Amino acid sequence: MQKTPSLRQPPRYPVESVDHALTLMEMVRDYGRIRISVAARLLGVSVSTAHRLMAMLVYRGYAVQDASRRYIPGPALGLPPVGVPWTAELRHRSYPHLEMLAGRLRETANLMVRAGTEVCFLASVEGGKSVRVGDRQGVALPAAAASGGKALLASMDPAAVEQLYRLQAELVGSPFDAKSHTRLAAELAMIRIRGFAVNDQGTEEGVGAVGVAVWDSSGAAVAGMTVSVPRDRLRSALDAGLVAELMRSRIELEADLHGFVAATW
Repeated sequence: MQKTPSLRQPPRYPVESVDHALTLMEMVRDYGRIRISVAARLLGVSVSTAHRLMAMLVYRGYAVQDASRRYIPGPALGLPPVGVPWTAELRHRSYPHLEMLAGRLRETANLMVRAGTEVCFLASVEGGKSVRVGDRQGVALPAAAASGGKALLASMDPAAVEQLYRLQAELVGSPFDAKSHTRLAAELAMIRIRGFAVNDQGTEEGVGAVGVAVWDSSGAAVAGMTVSVPRDRLRSALDAGLVAELMRSRIELEADLHGFVAATW
């Protein structure tokens, strides 16, 4: 089966141990806090193997152990971590819904969370078509360019979004781009009205995506659910009911999140 050009392509000769270590690093970054036993289960390795891998991340500064003996992002991780303990549970509850969505559409389904002005992909289930968008798990993208990121930004108060980007500009030492932000604010306003966001080659050439925000029981937007398709199929996928299927999966997932309130974790 052929995949479209992607942000990351698996190497021809993968090194499993290196892949496990890097995947573990992504877990620490994206979940915010993780136990060795959970990491071992997700990696499909023994607890002792996961412990040895984590020891190397600690040694290199990519992870540190907190008072509860769980591992949190270390200073060597440059991307701001999601920094919340509920992301592993959210991924666990979401994965079956991503599988069903990918199965119904035969396109790649994803779940992401926002970390500042970035979004991190927590899970990705590839579609069944011979030409498809590849696995995005662990990838980080600008929220303003990714469909799920736009949906999450649109769930925020416009003033809070502007403050977020002003702070980001201050942190990196660059001037706030008022013109670009005005265009972003107009796009987010449209997303609030129609209820979904579209990315047409905004993050990579040849790839399109549609995204919606996922809400917890308290009414807070906690994740973005998206479907990624090769760009030349985006229009036909939209015409064939992609948005309706995505909305259906979002509703099913939110029903499964009954009682899940991120702020209490």
